[in-house]
Amino acid sequence: MREFVSIHTLDQHPGIATLLLSRPPTNALTRQVCREIVAAAAELGVRDDLAAVIVFGGHEIFSAGDDVSVLQTLNADEAALAAGIGREAVDAVGAIPKPTVAAITGYALGSGLTLALAADWRVAGDNVKVGATEILAGYPPGETARLARAIGESKAKDLVFSGRFVDGNEALAMGLIDQMVAPDSVYDAAMAWAERFVDHPAQVLAAAKASFGHGR
Repeated sequence: MREFVSIHTLDQHPGIATLLLSRPPTNALTRQVCREIVAAAAELGVRDDLAAVIVFGGHEIFSAGDDVSVLQTLNADEAALAAGIGREAVDAVGAIPKPTVAAITGYALGSGLTLALAADWRVAGDNVKVGATEILAGYPPGETARLARAIGESKAKDLVFSGRFVDGNEALAMGLIDQMVAPDSVYDAAMAWAERFVDHPAQVLAAAKASFGHGR
């Protein structure tokens, strides 16, 4: 039984599942949360009744990234293990063999932004704040390849070295997000994107996604 990560479907939207993060108040990505993401992604990957997946942190916040208060208690070996589990969670979302969309509300920071970048598409509210903010807490980022692939290496380095917050307009212009809507419309917009694929053959969608690589 997962405590912080769950899978939900709605009768009125057949073929679409929501992978929901729920660890109030910030959906921080602890080792347990990351392990639960890996397990949920594996479950979603083998479900034949699903055509697309929404990754959602609820209506307040997507994820503020790693739980710094926990990181500060770890020794070097434990920190390395935690970083590896974090990469596994991101890669697991990236490897779901179905179209995935991150519905971003509030903040997507640090590893939370990396998790959103693992989705195939990102929709966010116009009040969103995103950033590669690890350096502000005194830690290097866990993984930058997805960020660099999304916006280019120079822009990625600017975000990583500075840790600055990016608002919705800049995030859209940069390519960190693909669609910007009113804050209350984020989930509905993600659902609309996902619904476009429910009538496509699942095997064809999986093959199409695989043609881009292995989710990394």
